[in-house]
Order: sequence, then C-alpha cells, then structure tokens
Amino acid sequence: MLRLSKKADYALIALSYMAAPGRRAIVTAREVAERHAIPVELLAKVLQRLVHAGVLTSIQGINGGYRLARAPGAINVTQVVEAIDGPLMLTACDDQSDSCGQFLKCNIRDPLHRIRERIVTALDGCSIEELAGRAADGADDVASKGVPVRLQGVSAPRRAL
Repeated sequence: MLRLSKKADYALIALSYMAAPGRRAIVTAREVAERHAIPVELLAKVLQRLVHAGVLTSIQGINGGYRLARAPGAINVTQVVEAIDGPLMLTACDDQSDSCGQFLKCNIRDPLHRIRERIVTALDGCSIEELAGRAADGADDVASKGVPVRLQGVSAPRRAL
C-alpha cells in the first residue's frame, strides 16, 4: 500500500494550517500541535526539516515561530513529502541500484518507474494553497476526516491527514 508517513502527514497538516486564509503569518509549533493533537516535540522536528528544505523560515525570539518561506501556491506536496521522507520510491530498485536480485531480469521495473512518475506529477500538481483552500471551504478539521482529493483528473479516496 502506498502511504504517506505520519511525519509527512504532520508536515502537510501544519503547512495547510499556516496557509489558511486569515491565519497570522507566524505560528508556533505548540499552537499547531495543540490545534491538531500532534505531539509537539515531533512536530518541532518536522518543522525543522521543512526549514532546512527551504519550505519554512524560523523566526527567533519571544514572538518567534515559523512562517512559510514562499507563497502557499509555490509549495507543492512533492516538495514537502521529499523534505520529510526523501525521494518517493515504490520499489527497492527506485534508487537505480542493482541491489535487487531480479534487477537485470525484472520485467516490471520500467512500468513501475512510469507509475512513480505519474504519482510525483500528481503530487507536484497539488499545492499547499489547494490544501489550505479545502480546509477553509468548510472542511476545517481535515485531520479528523477522510477527505476525497482530486489531483489532475484522478479521484482517489484519501486517508485522513
């Protein structure tokens, strides 16, 4: 089964929260964690990874916290997932190594690479702005609902973030 990691879920939840219309520019890890029932220590580590990836900016000081480093429409789901979990891989041979015993004889490697590229393209086409727009359009607590998401003409049930 293809699933996002819990850390990637938390990253998307946090970014969607930060990008929601009417939200103040700087938020704390504690604020997001309490709002979405996420362990604050884990969320802080996730947010730091997003800072290192250039998705967020960290603001120091008494009124500090985190803010988006770019416009929400310029941050896509692929960038977030890869910042947290590394490159999306469907199979052990996705890293182009020959560590798999079937690597030289495999007849599905290339089709699986094409499927991976389609998934990445779909995730590339979904921005944080789009996720935040869904939350603002009445599904305020996306974290607690299984919300169907439509990505570039593909409809698939999506597990709760």
